[in-house]
Amino acid sequence: MGAHADGEDDRNDRGDWDDQNDGTDTGGGAGPGGPDLAALAGRARAALVREIDASGAWAADPVWREAFAAVPRHLFVPYYYVAVAGGYERRWGESPDPVARERWLRGAYQDAPLATRLRDGELVSSSSQPSLMARMLAELRVTDGDRVLEIGAGTGYNAALLARRLGDDDLVTSVDLEPEITETARTHLAAAGYRPVVVTGDGARGVPERAPFDRIIATCELPAVPRAWLAQSVPGARVLLPIATGLAVLTVRDAAHAEGRFLDTPAYFVPLRGGEAEAPPPSLAGLPAHAREDELFRFLLALTRGRTDPREAYGLWRRAGRPERERYGITVRGEHAWAWLDDPEGPNAWPLPD
Repeated sequence: MGAHADGEDDRNDRGDWDDQNDGTDTGGGAGPGGPDLAALAGRARAALVREIDASGAWAADPVWREAFAAVPRHLFVPYYYVAVAGGYERRWGESPDPVARERWLRGAYQDAPLATRLRDGELVSSSSQPSLMARMLAELRVTDGDRVLEIGAGTGYNAALLARRLGDDDLVTSVDLEPEITETARTHLAAAGYRPVVVTGDGARGVPERAPFDRIIATCELPAVPRAWLAQSVPGARVLLPIATGLAVLTVRDAAHAEGRFLDTPAYFVPLRGGEAEAPPPSLAGLPAHAREDELFRFLLALTRGRTDPREAYGLWRRAGRPERERYGITVRGEHAWAWLDDPEGPNAWPLPD
């Protein structure tokens, strides 16, 4: 894997820990609370790495273990929100209450998504579940020297992991529509010692001035594959994006052609800001309860985006043997893009938005 040019000397600057020490976080700290919270951060990060390891999330590319072990997540979530009865509770790393600070720090290293930004009580940004991040990064199959575009800057944590893995901050570009989000991400990244390029702009348009890219990863849900991404990719590039509660992984053939299948894991992300409004869910009235509650059937409905009557979709789903996600795929070819079951040229296909 890649390593920063300053090698071992950068550990204290970046708040890293290694297997030779006692797990104490030697830099970056945890704000007020002194050495005890710093030591807790190191132990909590080590425990999170072990948990992700046991889940098999980075089995496709175990090199990501070192990146998760090195990058301190708590620096990217100085505060976050936890759902409670009637709303959200804010947890803050600079709370005057030491018990509250410890609760914040422990929560920062749980293998769970963290709500980081609310607007009128609605979630607009979050830090994804670390094991899901690990799975996505492993499936991206990054290699040394790759230029990576991240759609959705979030807290900056994912960009830091990419920068750590690649060993060259300039290989990583992250884009988000909200200036407040990009500025915050830059601040978090600098605090952790990473400086990838963070751009304020429409992620669906990519970042042409930083192209071409070898890998593109989106951390927000999209209705379709933006054509601009293909135009900004090298042939053979790998694109990973959340769509319809799943994760599609496409290989780019050229600027007008990409194809690939879904991974087996479900994924729920905040929609891309500035994208088209989400269609209302179709009525499931009259369908058997087991179908209405089945996550895989609901995935099929989300993928067809209401273009297939739920009863017809249910019949297909049963005839196809309740297909798992890996049997579905996406093809982009010229002006057309479609989702499909089993065969991109088969009878079970649904158009995606332009």
